[in-house]
Amino acid sequence: MTDAKIHTEHFSSVWDALEETPQQAANMRLRSKLLLELCKTIRGWELSQKDAAQRLGISQPRLNDVLNGKIDKFSLDALVNLSAAARMDVDICFTVQTHDLTRPCH
Repeated sequence: MTDAKIHTEHFSSVWDALEETPQQAANMRLRSKLLLELCKTIRGWELSQKDAAQRLGISQPRLNDVLNGKIDKFSLDALVNLSAAARMDVDICFTVQTHDLTRPCH
């Protein structure tokens, strides 16, 4: 029996593990947060999908994509616009990660 060493990595979020760059991971983190809050808000309306879609100014199939979490179908801009249509205040918070200041910003 051989003693194989297992290499493990730790990530701040699942997106850091899945995406190729920190920029892509940051985009996906924001999109997933927006999509989650949008779903909660829409479900809280307790409207039919037809009425909820009409309130947001989108088609019912597009609303279905939102409610089913199809994140790949929505850009960050589209989710911000839908959030505004849902009368949700969207804001962002910045934190500087000091452990990696030697890496260039691209």
